[in-house]
Amino acid sequence: MYNNVNKHTIVLMQPSPNRASRTFMDYESVSQAIDGICGLYERKLKELNPAIRNITYDISDLYNFIDGLADLSALVYSPSVQAYLPYDREWIKGRTYQHLKKMAG
Repeated sequence: MYNNVNKHTIVLMQPSPNRASRTFMDYESVSQAIDGICGLYERKLKELNPAIRNITYDISDLYNFIDGLADLSALVYSPSVQAYLPYDREWIKGRTYQHLKKMAG
């Protein structure tokens, strides 16, 4: 599973049911992409709670945010096939869990 760590990753996201909200973000690695998704959630929390200086959340809060997006997927470059391989929301959630566990440990 960690063989994707340093592979170019494109996150495709549609925050709302409105198709015009579709966007993408690209990162040098899966780890940076997961950081980016966590950062989106943290910015959203700060927007909703501007008076709170240190906001904490747990993995289930982050999963709810991910599940609340109309669409979320990732394309990870695979040198062996010289193409981007698609990964779904559940894969992203699994990687997020591993990423946060590694940061906490």
